[in-house]
Amino acid sequence: MTHHPAVDLGGLVEENRQVLDQLCDFLEGLAPEAYASPLGGNTAQSLGKHVRHIIDHYDALLAAVPGGRLDYEHRRREARLECSPREARRRLRGIATALEALGTRPGDTALILDYPLDGGRRRCLATGLGRELAFLTSHTVHHMALLGLLAEGLGLTLPEPFGIHPSTRRHREEQARCQQRQRA
Repeated sequence: MTHHPAVDLGGLVEENRQVLDQLCDFLEGLAPEAYASPLGGNTAQSLGKHVRHIIDHYDALLAAVPGGRLDYEHRRREARLECSPREARRRLRGIATALEALGTRPGDTALILDYPLDGGRRRCLATGLGRELAFLTSHTVHHMALLGLLAEGLGLTLPEPFGIHPSTRRHREEQARCQQRQRA
């Protein structure tokens, strides 16, 4: 059996906070009409639906920690989060605060992911708090990238570095440092 070092949740919590802060900054000046406006070819998307989806996933993780059972499929899907950027910002700030409290827990805190399959079957998968925080960073950035495309289509300006994963940002910063050293 391979021994894995303890997971430090502090860095994972910080990455999640960074992307949530970017999302809050984006929502700050956004008009409710633009936020809730149907977009895309089939008009099934909106900025608000993507933000609500992000919030739902964080809510699922936060609800799972006390009992150890995680279910991303049975989400609240609160319609008001799709219509009100102000309410979404309020919820995102609350999530960021709740994540801070997770930073003191052991990174290897065990969770069971309840995953649905076709035919009404379900699969229980072993996971952990650290792994799910890493997933949520990637999941959130993925939806932020989609939000960025939709927002650009509306002519909205995006804050930097919106929709860019922290690992990509770090890589770009390292590349820039290397280029500066080569020029020196």
